[in-house]
Amino acid sequence: MCALALLISPATAHAQSDTKMARVSYLSDVPASLHAPGTARAQLLSEFREGLREAGYIEKQNLTIEYRFAEGVDRLPDLAARLVAQKVDVIVAAGTASLKAARGVTTTLPIVTLDLQIDPVADGFAATLARPGGNVTGLFLDQPEFAGKWLELLKDSIPNMSRAAVVWDATTPRHQLRAVETAAKTLGVTLQALSVRKPDDLGQVFLAASNGRAQAVVVLSSPMVASHGTAIAGLAVGKRLPTISAFSQLAKDGGLMAYGPSLTDLYRRLGALAGRVLSGARPGDLPIERPSRFELTINLKTAKALGMMLPRPLLLRADQIIE
Repeated sequence: MCALALLISPATAHAQSDTKMARVSYLSDVPASLHAPGTARAQLLSEFREGLREAGYIEKQNLTIEYRFAEGVDRLPDLAARLVAQKVDVIVAAGTASLKAARGVTTTLPIVTLDLQIDPVADGFAATLARPGGNVTGLFLDQPEFAGKWLELLKDSIPNMSRAAVVWDATTPRHQLRAVETAAKTLGVTLQALSVRKPDDLGQVFLAASNGRAQAVVVLSSPMVASHGTAIAGLAVGKRLPTISAFSQLAKDGGLMAYGPSLTDLYRRLGALAGRVLSGARPGDLPIERPSRFELTINLKTAKALGMMLPRPLLLRADQIIE
């Protein structure tokens, strides 16, 4: 048995050394500390790797993943330029800022992105959804339909709701805001738009919403907002304002509701798309994808703190109830 192993081992070792290692870089403006083991973001990265695995790419066997986490958007262009110089095979850009930084330094190196804030066609990253035509493909959200659903859920929760505020990060594109404004007009809701640029703005924003007699608040997504969910939820409850947002984490942090795409599914699909590009598909030929699975999360503890009795049909629709 040992002799047989000796005969096989050199050939096996040679075969392994000849295996081409694909190189993927994951670029994000969210700090590395928020991706620490055990965090929700670490779990999402695990789903991303699983998507690559399903496409035939396994870390340390035929794949190397280089993670680049910026401590803010200002560093992203330099990080992206270095990745281009290092000739990675694919840049996976997480979020609008990372996508813009990557596209700003290369129009040829493949970029696969997950961006839930912009319109890829309107913003010039794709010629059409069916055939992007350039070096970018990925997953983007259909904002108009999505925003209307938020307001409908709030109206189901709050009898005779006629006024709402929307909190948006002014450093991000306005597509989310415009979608909510359009939905509000359709549903007959007077909307108060309140912008933030830094975490210190949040207190004044919720004070303004309260003074403006808002009955609820829509919290639009951005990396900054996602990093301060507990503070946002605390301010909202303090002003007795129900909130709804895209991702379940804000509801888990103490917001009233969240309705949005399954991030688990999205990150796995992101890995699968990156795998297709590694296997030779051109980003310009891969259609832009939309999320297909959406989840409703309700925080009953927050509802009680706000003195709300949510209707039973709404509770029955929830995918997750936090008590």
